[in-house]
Amino acid sequence: MAAFEAHVLAIEADLDGVVDTGTDDDLFIASYLQGHVAVVAKPMEVQPDANLIKLDQAIMRSLEEAFDNNELDVVDQEKVIALWQSLLSKRQLNK
Repeated sequence: MAAFEAHVLAIEADLDGVVDTGTDDDLFIASYLQGHVAVVAKPMEVQPDANLIKLDQAIMRSLEEAFDNNELDVVDQEKVIALWQSLLSKRQLNK
């Protein structure tokens, strides 16, 4: 398994783990982010140059587009971004 795919699986596992430990609000935020990760990461898995930096850029673009469409209120937007950054920092992504 490629390193990128392993990172994506680990991110997905962390998001799934919120079911066991999180509040209803945490679950909502994780589920929302999980949808973006699924849509963005899957096509990237076939790209030979896929990496976490490119995934981060693509996820942030996807989130920004959603936020521009008022999908979430500002507080929830901040929670989604914080969770995403936390997941990346666990993988030691250095921007």
